[in-house]
Amino acid sequence: MIDLYAAATSNSVRARIALEECGLPYQLKFTDLAKGEHRTPQFLALNPNGQIPVIVDSDGPGGKPLTLSQSTAILLYAAEKSGKFLPKDPAARPRVLQALMNASTDITPLFGAVNACMRAKEPHAPTVQMFKDRLRAFFRIWDEQLGRTRYAAGEEYTVADISLLAGWWRTRGALPELLEGFANLKRWGEELSARPAVQRALKF
Repeated sequence: MIDLYAAATSNSVRARIALEECGLPYQLKFTDLAKGEHRTPQFLALNPNGQIPVIVDSDGPGGKPLTLSQSTAILLYAAEKSGKFLPKDPAARPRVLQALMNASTDITPLFGAVNACMRAKEPHAPTVQMFKDRLRAFFRIWDEQLGRTRYAAGEEYTVADISLLAGWWRTRGALPELLEGFANLKRWGEELSARPAVQRALKF
């Protein structure tokens, strides 16, 4: 059994969708950020950075417990453990990893930057707009890509889609104007949001 320490953040959603899609049994350990539950000694023993998500797999490699943080690492771990959503083909795999890293290291951090700037005591409007423009530019490229292929890295649903969906979902909820006019991205996002595993993962 896997314990998942998470909340309704894009990074947590990425990890939870992965566990749901991969069919790995887990228990959600909701971590209330507003109450500082990610800063308790018990949580810091799992992740000294005090960040969610974290998983504790009682049946890790070799049957030994494994504690793992970083949402993309958890996503890849779930894919490897289940044998799903990560192609073995040496030509297809690099394309999936490239798409995965774009979604994980560009989309989600930029959303976080926008969010942090907007929540500042004295928001600096030009800085907020700069980050919004950058995030929208990434989504524009994704919209173009999804006009050519059904999924993020081709015609197969992969870890790249799971990662991108987390950032798209969070942006749609908080900054929907950044997604306006992107019909291909909307088609893709709505299709994935209808998947039963995704619907379960988004309920906190």
